Amino acid sequence: MTDAGTNELVIEKLRSHGCRITNQRRILIDIILEHDCASCKEIYYLASKKDPSIGIATVYRMMRTLEEYGIITRKSMYQVEI
Repeated sequence: MTDAGTNELVIEKLRSHGCRITNQRRILIDIILEHDCASCKEIYYLASKKDPSIGIATVYRMMRTLEEYGIITRKSMYQVEI
């Protein structure tokens, strides 16, 4: 289960950078917070179960955006840094 406070912090940080918060982005944020994913492919696999319209390119773009804004880091797996 995701921590609602952390989820909202991520969403607010994205909004502060001018990002729209779409349903697909919410799904990806939830997956990152709920699971210890080591790759974009793992995140994509879980996301596509929730929303088959999410493409792998969407996952890669979202992960790059989260990294650029300092929300996540990529060490051995993606982790929220807030």
